[in-house]
Amino acid sequence: MFRRIKNRYLRYFTIFVYFVIIFFCAIELNFLWLFGYSPDMHDIKNPTMSLASEVYYADGTLIGRYYKENRSPVEFNKISPNVINALIATEDVRFYHHNGVDFYSFFTSMLSTASGDRRGGSTITQQLAKNLFETRKKKSQGVMRHIPGVKTVVYKIKEWLTAFKIEHVYSKNQILTLYLNTVPFGNNTFGIKTASLKLFNKTPDALTPAEAATLVGMLKATSTYNPINNPKHSLERRNVVLGQMLKYNYIKKTDYDTSVNKPIKLDLSYVENEGQGDSYLRQAVSRWLKKWLKDNDYDLYEDGLKIYTTIDPRLQQYAEEAVNEKMKMLQKRFYNLWGNKNPWQDLDGNEIKDFVLKAEEKLPIYARLQKKYNNDATLIRQYFETPKHMKVFTWNGERDTTFSSADSIKYYAKLLNTGMMTMEPTTGKIKVWVGGIDYKYFNYDHVNQARRQAGSTFKPFAYLTALDNGYSPCDKFTDRPVSIKYVDEGKQQVWEPNNADFHFSYQDMSLRWAMGKSVNSITAQLTEKVGWDKVVEYAHKVGIESPLKAIPSVSLGSNDVSVYEMTRAYSTFLNRGKKVDPILVTKITDQDGNVLKEFTLKEEQVISEEVAWLMLYMFRGGMEEPGGTSQALWEYPGLWKKASNQIGGKTGTSSKYVDGWYMGITKDLVTGVWVGADDRTVHFTSSETGEGSHTALPIFARFMEKVYADPKSGYTPGPFPKPWTKITKKYDCPSPVPVVDSAETDSLFRPADSLKTPPVKQDSAANTQ
Repeated sequence: MFRRIKNRYLRYFTIFVYFVIIFFCAIELNFLWLFGYSPDMHDIKNPTMSLASEVYYADGTLIGRYYKENRSPVEFNKISPNVINALIATEDVRFYHHNGVDFYSFFTSMLSTASGDRRGGSTITQQLAKNLFETRKKKSQGVMRHIPGVKTVVYKIKEWLTAFKIEHVYSKNQILTLYLNTVPFGNNTFGIKTASLKLFNKTPDALTPAEAATLVGMLKATSTYNPINNPKHSLERRNVVLGQMLKYNYIKKTDYDTSVNKPIKLDLSYVENEGQGDSYLRQAVSRWLKKWLKDNDYDLYEDGLKIYTTIDPRLQQYAEEAVNEKMKMLQKRFYNLWGNKNPWQDLDGNEIKDFVLKAEEKLPIYARLQKKYNNDATLIRQYFETPKHMKVFTWNGERDTTFSSADSIKYYAKLLNTGMMTMEPTTGKIKVWVGGIDYKYFNYDHVNQARRQAGSTFKPFAYLTALDNGYSPCDKFTDRPVSIKYVDEGKQQVWEPNNADFHFSYQDMSLRWAMGKSVNSITAQLTEKVGWDKVVEYAHKVGIESPLKAIPSVSLGSNDVSVYEMTRAYSTFLNRGKKVDPILVTKITDQDGNVLKEFTLKEEQVISEEVAWLMLYMFRGGMEEPGGTSQALWEYPGLWKKASNQIGGKTGTSSKYVDGWYMGITKDLVTGVWVGADDRTVHFTSSETGEGSHTALPIFARFMEKVYADPKSGYTPGPFPKPWTKITKKYDCPSPVPVVDSAETDSLFRPADSLKTPPVKQDSAANTQ
């Protein structure tokens, strides 16, 4: 075919052009998968940018964002002409005179590079092709990438082809908009809007020529010309851009002179105010949506979702304030208790001598140090003992200090933590989520990631089992020593529980009194009567999901559970016996507001309305029965401004005062609070310092005081609901208020408790519909 061309040079040129065309076509078609992916016209018309997803409170205010590439798109008319002019003058002065590829600039740049003056020849459209369609990323490369030199030619041709397609589909202004929304500015910042907000706390339409020149100047090398890290280089580069703008008449000489002599003035306040940082709540939403995202093929970090949660910002604020206020006091109490002594102890109360060493061995860096130092214990020890400059969490704010790694382990091991969740049972909506004292330093979420021994907060499930199997709140048991034989893993065992005060009164007590006073011996007897396997069954039925070991001590909270599932289980009682699936997210939309998913209440009737109401009546016993464990709530006057207010609940304390719990119930809300150290060998030493009534209950009480004090919170004090159905079981059985000898030291009837015991309130709706 080519032999028909008589002129040899013309023939060679034709052959060259022919094979160039074939080569271009092969790249476009990815012939034999040699060249990798190239965007087609459908891709060009429907580009996908990595967009941050946003998560909101129930009232629509922003909680935070999820992103791999921190960007927020902006329209062309929201971009200052100063930005457009600076970009064109610096990156592509012939932008309006080419169709995507500027061959004049390409060949002149090659000549300049050959003469030692390196400069790029890519147009803005080509750079857009690279940024938006990732033409140089691994997925866009085929087998030819392994041939040196050829890879560069291939991806350059891909950029040309893609640039021609872009120019065919989009106008020049649309191309500029797409470019400015995708271009990286370093430090995980993408797009002109995000960059201008982060550096100048301005939207792009308000940028001055000097500010626009600073941002455009960064595009050459985002790290080298970063005004935060390299202000001198950034200033020099900014002035080069301003010079280009002057050269091509995009700025007047007077404006140039004014701008070039200005220092770079940054305003970095936006990042802190925008709420883009990580948090317990942000991570909780991520975990809650994990299955839905996977099932529906969405990426939380790239698809620009808008997620609306059930969290009430007012209640969340009051919960965080209550936690901060009370945890400061608890931490001070803990320090005063231990002084200079180390609080990590074994079951016999002896200090664990190798506590720090074991903690070091659990750190990810320990294995790397073993490899680095060939298991030389001396060098590893030296690493952990070497002082370093670091920032640490304190209740008075972040503090700069000099600690060794070993010092840091000791310091943080002594810090108490907490988890708190509030839920509205009738709607299933989670209103409050406090995963810990500070997410930056303690990532582990103590609401649904941590599981701890529930202590006496688990007792109500034994009483629930009894009420649903023939017993009534008025049935009586004697507070006496108990010995229960059982088989555990094939071995004969005997369980002989003590009461919290190590005393038995030998007094007959109603079930309501026994639960309100949290008497271990009666709970144990009741568990033996109804069956510990049955107690496990009912706990699972109302919402406990953690595995539970069916042994007699199950009713005293020997198993580990989470704040989340305890709050869910207690909500069953206020929701007329219906177990609910807690809702953290109400709906998800795309960037345009189209609803992708709405989450609605799912509930299941698991116990009768009668038993559910009787359990609420039992919970009130903690306040109303003599010696009730919730009576410390009387010390908070903000809870009782309305005389008719009723609060039910249950305290809980695990062995050795390791875990303190309070589960609080009002007419509208259920709140769960846990307090303790992350390491279980670190704990309080006495009931006066470490019981749930002294650690977790005050957080609940202060929180509810704040809620009740705010008329806009939507929650007011008031009585529990009247019976939802006819009550067939006897429950109106007032307990005798004991007369306490002033010299009595017996903790069964503590003077402090008896003094705070209110008159026993009886329901006028006894045995009525």
